[in-house]
This record gives sequence, C-alpha cells and structure tokens, in this order.
Amino acid sequence: MRIRFCGGTRTVTGSKHLLTSGKQRLLLECGLFQGHRAEAEHTNRSFPFKAREVNWCIVSHAHIDHVGNIPNLVKYGFRGPILMTQGTAALSRLLVEDSANIQESDIRYLNKKLREKGEPPKEPVYTVKDAEESLKYVQGMPYAKPRKLGPYKVVLHDAGHILGSALVDIEVEGKRVLFTGDLGRKKMPIINDPTQVVDADCLIMEGTYGNRRHGEYREVSSRLAEIVKRVYARGGRIVVPAFAVERSQEIVYTLNLLRQNDRIPDVPVYVDSPLASRVTEVYRRYPQYYDDEAMAMLNGHKYLFDFPGLHYVESVEESKALNLSKEPCIIISASGMCEAGRVLHHLKYSVEDPKNLVLMVSFQAENTLGRRITERQPIVRIYGEEHPLRAEVEVMDEFSAHADRDGLLQYVGAMNLPRLKKVFIVHSELDAAEALVEPLKALGVREVVIPEIGEEHEL
Repeated sequence: MRIRFCGGTRTVTGSKHLLTSGKQRLLLECGLFQGHRAEAEHTNRSFPFKAREVNWCIVSHAHIDHVGNIPNLVKYGFRGPILMTQGTAALSRLLVEDSANIQESDIRYLNKKLREKGEPPKEPVYTVKDAEESLKYVQGMPYAKPRKLGPYKVVLHDAGHILGSALVDIEVEGKRVLFTGDLGRKKMPIINDPTQVVDADCLIMEGTYGNRRHGEYREVSSRLAEIVKRVYARGGRIVVPAFAVERSQEIVYTLNLLRQNDRIPDVPVYVDSPLASRVTEVYRRYPQYYDDEAMAMLNGHKYLFDFPGLHYVESVEESKALNLSKEPCIIISASGMCEAGRVLHHLKYSVEDPKNLVLMVSFQAENTLGRRITERQPIVRIYGEEHPLRAEVEVMDEFSAHADRDGLLQYVGAMNLPRLKKVFIVHSELDAAEALVEPLKALGVREVVIPEIGEEHEL
C-alpha cells in the first residue's frame, strides 16, 4: 500500500491524500486550495493523478479546504461514491454550491476588467452546473458502521471538530491507517468530544496548531463579555470575520448564553452571511450530533441559535444599510479569512475608526487579509484600496475548533504507541509541523514525517 500527498501538506489548505492498494485508489479529501489567485487557479484546476482512476473519495468534514474541489474531481472523470456523514453531506451541498456561485461571480467581474484591457476572457474554476453534477455522487455514511470498499474497510468516528466531522479509520492489507481530518477539541460547545481511537499502525494527523496552545474555552464567555461591554461603552461596533460553518454558530451560541445570563448589554447582533444562515438551519436539523449540554438546552425549550436582538441578514440592501448605521452592534460575517464575502464591506467601513473592534476567531492562513489584520499591520488593502488599521484588534484562538499542541499530543499519547509505527503531519504550516516532531518521538513514535506535496510513501 502507498500513500501520495497531493495537497494540504506544509500548508493548511487544499487537502488531498491518495491511498493505493494494488490498483484500487482511495482519495482522502478533495479540498479547494486558497491563496494567491494565479496559484490557486492552477492548483485547483490540476490534479496530480487521473481523476477517472480514483475508485472512492472520503471527505472528513464540510470545510471548503477539504470538500471544495469535488466539482473538478467529477468534471475530470471521477465516477465513484463520495462518502461522508449525513451532517457533512448536508453542509457540503451548501458550501460547494456557494463556492460555485462565487467562482462565477468573480469571473464575471474579472472578465469585465479583461474586456476593458482587450484581453481574452477566462473560465471559472468550476460552475454551478459542475457543482450540482458532483453532488450526485455524495453518499451518507454513519459513524461506527464499517463499510467495505474493495480492499479497504472503512469506519468513521466523531472527530469533534464541526457538525458531522469524522476521523477516517481504514484497514487494508493487514494494516490500520487512521486519518484525523481536522481533530477537534474537548469540552467545546454544541458537539461531542473527539472519539479516541487507540489502535493504528500509521497516523495521518493534522498539525494546524502544533506550535500553539489555546486559552481555556471556559474562559471564552468572560473574555467575550468583557470585549462586548468595552466596545459598547465607547459606542463602537464589533466586526467578527467568521467561517459560515461552525464558527458562526458557535459565536451565536455563546452570545445567546451571555444574553440569557444578563452578562452583556442588549446590543444588536447581525449574522450577515446567507450561507451561515443556511448552515444554521442544517445545525437545527441534526441535533443527533449535539453534546449533552446543547441537548439539555434544546430539551428545555431554549433556542440554541436565536435570541432577542439577533438578526439573520439576507438581502444585499440590508447588509449595506448596516454600514450606514452609527449605533453599536456586533456583525458576524463571512469569510473567516477575509478573502471574500460581505465581511469585506464591513471591514472597509470599520477599520479606520478606533472606536470599533475587529474580533479574529479563526486560523488565518498566510497571504490572507485576515492574517494581515491579525498581525495588526498599519495599512491593509480592501478591494484594492489602502485603509489605515486604526480599529482595535482582538484575537480569540479559544474559539478554535482545532486541537492545539497539547490536544494533539494527548490524543496520540492515548494511542497504542508500541503499535504506532509512523505519523505523517499534514494540514499545517511548516513551523507548526516541525514543533510536533520531537514531542511525538518523545512519546515513543518511531518515525515522524512532514511530507512535501507530491511525496509518495510505502506503508
């Protein structure tokens, strides 16, 4: 058996890992690469394997860097099942269709500029039609129920990352391979803790926060309440760039608890992301993924994602009107890395005013506007225009749905270490991955590898 790392290595975007046993190929993830336009376009249009020769695809969870390029996989010839949990399937449909709409919208704008320059038009990375066609191959798969795929026996376990996220547990050729997808944290709201898998010969592990420790989640409520009260008192607004999946729901849930306990003022809260609104509906439809605390709230007839003063914004007109208001408010808007979406307009109208605050609650990849804001660069470019960053910036890694350095090491430490021969660290920038190598060896892991894109290893 061999594994080839085709994306999402030494970076946190565009995950793709190809397992081969004999002539049977199983693709783990088919994520969209996000970065500089030219690089992203080339990477997302090009597969380092023949799509038609892949037999199965398994997706761990519904984040765009894990599921977002399945339209091109099908477009280029893949015809097998795309397996994921029912929750992931429901969320992935929303994300992939939304991504296709963005691709088409962006290319219309770009082609208008190209026509003005007398240059030939370009095609979108994929279209809405491509997305709809690819979703026909998606099949739901429950946790803890083995499924035979040729030489592979696959079981999904709860990864505790977002609704429906899965660890992928694979038996093949007498060996057991565990792929973490994105590993969640313990004691996070709404969803259950990650399932501890003990036995594996090989572990393919994410390392996003391999060099960082999160603050305790139990401190999140107090810190968020202090931020809200401080900005409200000075008459400012809080802009929260948040992923439409999981992070938006988590923040709304936390604000809901604060409001119920009278720990923050009655400041209006706007979720300005049509995608986040649709994702929230999916969260409402799948309570079987909730943890005990969320179920207790639900059974107590309390709404998890609704409270007085919370508004889900749909129309563009209402979104624009938010920027004309001078009243204190909280705006939660996508995208989480500030690379597209309505949040760009809110940042444009907010970053120059020191009364305002930008609250960063997600990992920010290199070369994104979100990373530049997190680094508090004095000047940021929004829609090609320079804006002085005078607004206060707060970073709350406590909201992260990824296990941190300690969480990753604790997870591996609870495995059968005499059996675990090799760990591959993926979905991580290089410095974060390198920070995990010696601690993993100190636990007793014999070999730790940080693969490069295109590397192939025999297992």
